[in-house]
Amino acid sequence: MGKKRILVTRNIPEEAKKILNDFGDVAYWTREDEPIPREELLKMSEGVDGLYTLLTDRVDEEVLSRSNNLKVVSNMAVGYDNIDVPACTERGVMVTNTPGVLTETTADLTFALMMAVARRIVEASEHLKQGKWKTWVPMELTGMDIHGATLGILGMGRIGEAVAKRAKGFGMNIIYNNRSRKPQVEEMLGVSYVEFEQLLKQSDYVVILTPLTPETKDLIDERELSLMKETAILINVARGSIVNEEALYWALKEKKIWGAGLDVFAKEPVDTKHPLLTLDNFLGLPHIGSASIETRTKMAVIAAQNLVKALKGESPPNLINNPS
Repeated sequence: MGKKRILVTRNIPEEAKKILNDFGDVAYWTREDEPIPREELLKMSEGVDGLYTLLTDRVDEEVLSRSNNLKVVSNMAVGYDNIDVPACTERGVMVTNTPGVLTETTADLTFALMMAVARRIVEASEHLKQGKWKTWVPMELTGMDIHGATLGILGMGRIGEAVAKRAKGFGMNIIYNNRSRKPQVEEMLGVSYVEFEQLLKQSDYVVILTPLTPETKDLIDERELSLMKETAILINVARGSIVNEEALYWALKEKKIWGAGLDVFAKEPVDTKHPLLTLDNFLGLPHIGSASIETRTKMAVIAAQNLVKALKGESPPNLINNPS
């Protein structure tokens, strides 16, 4: 039998390429600055045994129908809302992701974003660069304290736990909401479970770390934002569509909440004319939660290992479905 055919939808680190190249016949979409165009994805998917994808690649029935040989879709991400998992399962196609490896790096970014919004770090830096710093002014560029504040975590998974550990070092009061309570985590980290609306009402910082599902789409909308304190800050490092961006713009513009920071948007890359980007009390980042050199390399390698194991007929360690 010939080598397995593999399509990789982006240029990836050399360590991951070597794993794939040593195993199969690999085609790469190598334009680093742009995702593979839809028409190219459809064309290059024809007849492949394995797909190595990123969250920018929509793998649906149209893509799946291009290859009767497809055995695995290996996503270089923790989330997999870009993949039609039920359709893959029905076709007997394995779907894998890269959990765990990015937990600490994403928690670092979450806390950094929270601190940057609270203490107006980017705004202050621009103030200096633009020559506006003339003298020391008592209330100029004042922000919000983090130490001793109440942190509300929506979604107490691995990353939520890692954020809570960091918050403990700042003496924060930590509350959380999750699909199910986690008594062991409560005992270990000293966090308290509260109902969703109570979390919104009590928190000085609301951090979103829940997956995107039909139930969590627009989880934070106009009503939810109205429940938050006027001094509260909203942080989202999960998926953009969990927050209704029009409602968030209104809440920030009308000072219904104090500030917000997003590392994710409903449509990515976000339009530079997006209304949120016009606000001084908003800080946006280009989806860099896992963007450290070490972590992104590990993610790439794990995704390659998942794909190779699947094509060898073995069960990969990060299998997220049970294909027939």
